[in-house]
Amino acid sequence: QVQLVESGGGLVQAGGSLRLSCAASGRTFSSYAMAWFRQAPGKERELVAAISWIGRVTYYADSVKGRFTSSRDNAENTLYLQMNTLKPEDTAVYYCAVPKLPYYDSYNQKEYDYWGQGTQVTVSS
Repeated sequence: QVQLVESGGGLVQAGGSLRLSCAASGRTFSSYAMAWFRQAPGKERELVAAISWIGRVTYYADSVKGRFTSSRDNAENTLYLQMNTLKPEDTAVYYCAVPKLPYYDSYNQKEYDYWGQGTQVTVSS
């Protein structure tokens, strides 16, 4: 059974940093793309970053480019999101997700079958 568990969220002041982790279990994830999504109150869930199965980041949302860095450690089955220079508008629940198909990069959240429970990130002004 696939499980994704996010951690690292919290309350931080604007300009601060957080590092999110997503521990994956239940299969070997080295053949799968992984992604970070977020959902702010009253807004739709959006893709933040996507990283291919070979470890190359293929997408960053415009709003986070230059501030967020995604990486993965396939040996540890863990996905990371380093978030720097945080802004109040980054406040959201952050989710990691894995698509159904291996060797497949997708930016469409409907193609992601496995989701973590989310971790809250709150940035105060």
